Amino acid sequence: MPWQRLGGLLSPLLARLRSDFLTRRVIWGMALFIIAVAIMSLDFLPQRITLSVNQPSPRDFKARQGIVYESEVLTQKAREEAAQQVEPVYRIDSKVSIDLINHIEDIFKSIEEANRYGGDERLKRLNDQLKDLKLDTATIKAIANADSSTLRNLADVTKDIVNQVMGEAVSQDALTSARERMLSLVQTEDVKEEYKPFVSAVIKNLNLKSNLVYDVKATMQKRNEAMAQVVPVQVTIRQGEKIISDGEIVTAEDIEALQKLGLLRTEASWGKFIGFVFLQVILVVLIVLYIRFYKRDIYSSNHLLLLLGLLWLIFLIFLRGVEAISIGGRAEFARLVGYLMPVAAGSMLVAILLDIQLAIVFTVFLGLEAGIIGGAFYEFTAAGIISGLVGIYCVTNLRHRSDLVRSSLYLILANLLTVIALGLILNYSLFQLSIAMGLAIANGLLSAVLTIGSLPFLENSFGITTAVKLLELSDPNHPLLKRLLLEAPGTYHHSILVGNLAEAAADAVGADSLLARVGAYYHDIGKLNRPYFFIENQVGAENPHDKLAPTLSTLIISSHVRDGLEMAKDFHLPEVIQDIIVQHHGTTLISFFYHKALENEQGENVNENVFRYEGPKPQTKEAAIVMIADSVEAGIRSLSDPSRGRMEGFVRKIIKEKLEDNQLEDSDLTFRELGIIAEAFMHVLNGIFHTRVEYPETIIKEMEGRKNRNGMLHKQSAG
Repeated sequence: MPWQRLGGLLSPLLARLRSDFLTRRVIWGMALFIIAVAIMSLDFLPQRITLSVNQPSPRDFKARQGIVYESEVLTQKAREEAAQQVEPVYRIDSKVSIDLINHIEDIFKSIEEANRYGGDERLKRLNDQLKDLKLDTATIKAIANADSSTLRNLADVTKDIVNQVMGEAVSQDALTSARERMLSLVQTEDVKEEYKPFVSAVIKNLNLKSNLVYDVKATMQKRNEAMAQVVPVQVTIRQGEKIISDGEIVTAEDIEALQKLGLLRTEASWGKFIGFVFLQVILVVLIVLYIRFYKRDIYSSNHLLLLLGLLWLIFLIFLRGVEAISIGGRAEFARLVGYLMPVAAGSMLVAILLDIQLAIVFTVFLGLEAGIIGGAFYEFTAAGIISGLVGIYCVTNLRHRSDLVRSSLYLILANLLTVIALGLILNYSLFQLSIAMGLAIANGLLSAVLTIGSLPFLENSFGITTAVKLLELSDPNHPLLKRLLLEAPGTYHHSILVGNLAEAAADAVGADSLLARVGAYYHDIGKLNRPYFFIENQVGAENPHDKLAPTLSTLIISSHVRDGLEMAKDFHLPEVIQDIIVQHHGTTLISFFYHKALENEQGENVNENVFRYEGPKPQTKEAAIVMIADSVEAGIRSLSDPSRGRMEGFVRKIIKEKLEDNQLEDSDLTFRELGIIAEAFMHVLNGIFHTRVEYPETIIKEMEGRKNRNGMLHKQSAG
């Protein structure tokens, strides 16, 4: 049960964390980051392609890009060949000569022992001792008669001959020639002829052995020196070059080349993966800090941050898809297909949906991602950033969706110029440059198509009202505006004038002038339910409010706000337009019927709040400007003599009343901006109510005379 008790304690805490603003943001951010890293880190995971030496290749392998690398396999093979070419090192074994000398000394010792005897016994013993020499009788007798000095001389001569020949390197194959050389030396030595057969017989009887011994240490040292002198073998692989064909026997050199090209990995690159994740963390932190300090409105909105994150993921998927084409395509497309990555589409969407300056930062960010996905080639980063910046420029003053189509032409031109410049830097062949230019054209078209296709979906999904959407709503052929023109023409004309006033004022104070104008067009659509209850739509002298109680008239008049909101929702107008519809009267007092009620009730039991609009008060500059413009346009027509001075006084009077009634307190408009708004209103009103110039009588007669003469000439030419 302790676990249940612990769960009971943790449940409220977890519930509070789930509802916490920062917690939700962190959870969403971590989820998006993990998904993005997973999408981009596919290159660092082990691939399923496995090749073994001396086994057939499962398919063709071609180089996606040209590379130059030092081949460890070929270098090792060259070193082994150099080592094999080194002759074995032998040393002279002196023990072989010593053994031969000892054998010679033994022979002469036996002769000395035999010579101790005299007569026949000496000869008998010599025959026994020297029987292996197979000497003739004359030679034995000569040895038997030799004195000690002669024998020592013969021994020295024999040993000298052996030392002279065996002191040099004598291989096993050279033993015969070495013996022959010794025998030839016997003939040249200063030895009596009667003794030479004996010396020769001794040499012939010697058991010659090779005096060469294999020197392992010296041989290995020479081989190591030979291997060290081998220059590392550099391999050059050109783009599109075939590494190995399907069914061909795989060699170690083939596997090394595939690994260098990144076409074959036998294990995960964990070091690169960790470095990549660290780089992603740096990039994400930088863009979040930028939004935190310079785009506070976006940073404070969870759904806008989510939109930015989703755009990041969506375009990472697009970039990865293009990279997949390069893997599965022909070799000549392998590297160049990176020019198809639609970075500009992401840049344009961020610029349209969020912010122009943020779009510039996002372009650099997405361009770096494109370069990483494309194989860490800077040309893809350069092309992506240039294309994205041009795309942002194209949508800066976007007015219609058709402008996006025209922007594709600018993108194509920018892409072509970029590809040509990069092609010259990277020394592309004419064929490669042609392919890259074709991909640049496709990139421009693809970016425009992606932007046009995804913009409505993103607008509706995230409730974002773009300039394009507002311009579509400003079309007079919109069903609500057409109804307003046909069913409430006075209200329609009033809304158009309010739109002109609001647009000029919003533009003057740096507010969204397009939103103010379009909001003004729709601010009174609720009057469509009962158009003739509003004075601008009353043609005759009869006013239906004359027969109604002030409270009922107030209810009818104020209901046009609620009715307008319902219509706006039915026609799926953006929330910013709905806000202007609801807020354009704020909690203003409907003074005409309030004072009428005061007169009827003689000031008794009249609740002022009953005669006020429900509100809320304007929450934005645009809504406040529409409120002031609405009051100014409605009241200015009541002036009998709309001179400049009277109009300016009236405009400032309206603004002062709104201020005193606290209707502008939530709109963030400053006193300075209110003065600018008044001046902007006057500029528009002077154009509407300008004084006509009265022409002198003589000029009028002259104009009529010219008209008559032109008519006579026209008749004559027609006849």
